[in-house]
Amino acid sequence: MTETHTTLLWVVCFRLNSGLSSLCVVKKKKKSMNNSLFSKFIFFTLLISFQFTFRVRTMGSLSLAWVGDGSGVLLVLTTFQVPLLMMRFGQSNLYRSEDYGKTFTDVTHLINHTFIQTEFGIAISPDHSGKVILTGDVSENGGFRLFRSQNFGMTFVPTDLPFEPLIQILYSPGDSNALLTLSMTLDLWLSEDFGATWRKIHESVLYIVNSLMHLVNPTLFLLDDKGMLELRKTADYGRSFTIIATSVYSFVLGGRFLFASIMTGGGTERMIHVSVDGGEMWNMAQLPTVNHEQFYSILAANQDMIFMHVDDPGDSGVGTIYVSDDRGTVFSKSLERHLYVTTGSDTDFTAISSLRGVYMTSILTEDGAVETVITFDQGAKWQPLRRPQNSHCDTDTSTNRDYFDCRLHIHASYSTTMKMNVPMLPLSQPNTVGLILAHGSVGDAESTLFPDVYVSDDGGYSWLLALRGPHHYAILDSGGLLVAVEHTNSPVNQIKFSTDEGHCWHTYNFTSDPFHFSGMDSEPGARSMNVSLWGYRNDFSKWVVITIDFRKLLSRDCTEGDYVQWLAHSTDSSGSNDGCVLGYKETFLRLRKDSVCWNGRDYAAAKKLSPCPCTVDDYHCDFGYYRPMNSSECVEQEEIQGRPLEFCLNGTIEQLQTSGYRKIPGDQCEGGFQPDRKETNLRRMCNINTPSQNPLVTMVVIAILLTSAVAGVWLVKKYVCGGRSVNHIFPCTSINTEKNKH
Repeated sequence: MTETHTTLLWVVCFRLNSGLSSLCVVKKKKKSMNNSLFSKFIFFTLLISFQFTFRVRTMGSLSLAWVGDGSGVLLVLTTFQVPLLMMRFGQSNLYRSEDYGKTFTDVTHLINHTFIQTEFGIAISPDHSGKVILTGDVSENGGFRLFRSQNFGMTFVPTDLPFEPLIQILYSPGDSNALLTLSMTLDLWLSEDFGATWRKIHESVLYIVNSLMHLVNPTLFLLDDKGMLELRKTADYGRSFTIIATSVYSFVLGGRFLFASIMTGGGTERMIHVSVDGGEMWNMAQLPTVNHEQFYSILAANQDMIFMHVDDPGDSGVGTIYVSDDRGTVFSKSLERHLYVTTGSDTDFTAISSLRGVYMTSILTEDGAVETVITFDQGAKWQPLRRPQNSHCDTDTSTNRDYFDCRLHIHASYSTTMKMNVPMLPLSQPNTVGLILAHGSVGDAESTLFPDVYVSDDGGYSWLLALRGPHHYAILDSGGLLVAVEHTNSPVNQIKFSTDEGHCWHTYNFTSDPFHFSGMDSEPGARSMNVSLWGYRNDFSKWVVITIDFRKLLSRDCTEGDYVQWLAHSTDSSGSNDGCVLGYKETFLRLRKDSVCWNGRDYAAAKKLSPCPCTVDDYHCDFGYYRPMNSSECVEQEEIQGRPLEFCLNGTIEQLQTSGYRKIPGDQCEGGFQPDRKETNLRRMCNINTPSQNPLVTMVVIAILLTSAVAGVWLVKKYVCGGRSVNHIFPCTSINTEKNKH
């Protein structure tokens, strides 16, 4: 059932200098005003909301999937998570929308009312070709069945599988007709014709890698099995395999780098080997070895470098972040006491996609406090976050530490692991220049009290207290519109929105019948003008979706006068090198905060690049050196003082003579500071090959390198409310192996 609600709203915004950044009140319009003044103070908003009700079993959940880019097609599938020993029963319902979730059509007949398990969900091709796969459980007929669509879910073709799948169907990067999956018997199956026919290409598979992600079956294997594995690759769709490493504990692909964690020292230690040519040649990464109680973790990787976490000995919950050179071989310390607890699988390490070179994470201080730190130059230097000017510290946010330094601390994955009231992680998008939304607290350490929502419009240099209390939030229209809904156990009927990057917020009552809010969803990419609010009312058998169209709010198309030049990374406007980061300046055209207009789906922030001379800020500390917190100087590590710096590269020993500085990979600075650095080939052989094959190998690790292209993968993000969940399927643009320990 679909209902349409129209509300006429006049809003006047008064900016304040203290407390919250603004106060918005409803008033009547007194007289006509010119466009500039109208845009700055008054919004004539005609917001339309659409409501639809889905019927679902109490134990069921909804899976949402956007199909294509800009198609407006949204699929909603009711799924079930049934214990293995229980008899499967019931059916799934499939709904389809062609107008960004405003209206839905029940198309369950297209999948013959088949039962779909939650773990299989909806598999969408990452190339936006409109391909969709649903995996149905037809156990009463002896197996599983695929429902395949190549037209954005308008029609489906059923195909019975010759095996029982263990994981969701995977698409091959660069060829969406090539599909891959594992069976319950750990056989690897592949299809080259979009699932019409299948062939088994390998047996006894523990991991697979397809694109950026490897999938693990943690219930069937023990740690004792690791270290006896072979790493194999295929370049011809599984017709032949090549062994590229043995004694493998685990492996991961990151950017152009292939990493393998290799057992050594009689199986008591592990070390990292790296390859940049798909496993043809390996080099030993210059990182500390770890024992069976420690782990490695790839935090982030691109085509230039890697962030690697190495766990400290003992159960300390901290480790050290190392950054690599452009070969992925030579590493140097970037950040010590990095928080990454062994009891969980999450770290606060966050790549800020709205501004290059920016990453945030948390450290655990010697006195046990959790603090947020940020880097603006790909890990060369780290520093605390500044306290927002419109916030203050008080006794509620302070601790009993020996010193008190009031700062902003961001809540991320560690907070959610600790069951804190943090409904969303930090949010940024590549097309929303400099914009970050995050939950945080102000004090001398991270607080366990309810967090507030903070906004940064300059990539994390400065912050604004935007909303009191925890909220769900989303970015629309490439940052021209922010929306938020309060996170509460009580029913809600209001959404808050801002057209000036969080300075002023307005409230819209989207329904007269409040409901229990579970999550919000909008089309991936932050370009949409529609947002869907999902939840349920007292009848637990019905899900409700209310979609709000903000296009009437931003009815005017933006023009040249609505944009202003903005220098990224600017901290000192009087300095000649102001804005120089990683070798160049970036000047963007950004939307004025007082412009109320529509950027449009095709909007891309125009930018101008200017080269910079090299300074000490363009360098990581070299192998054997590190930067103390809040320092630009690279200091030699005590444990290697007086020792020659040697490492193994391409089969021979290299000796490094350095003054302590190595240019940041990808840095484009010219001239200026050029520290002495020399690598000398000592012409002595060293062993870079992985250990020889172990005769006790019983499992294999398969690297499916079906294409050299690197594409995004599809993940499932769950919003849970009272045991009922909505699964949002969305494209992920950053490496997601960062949560895996090796």
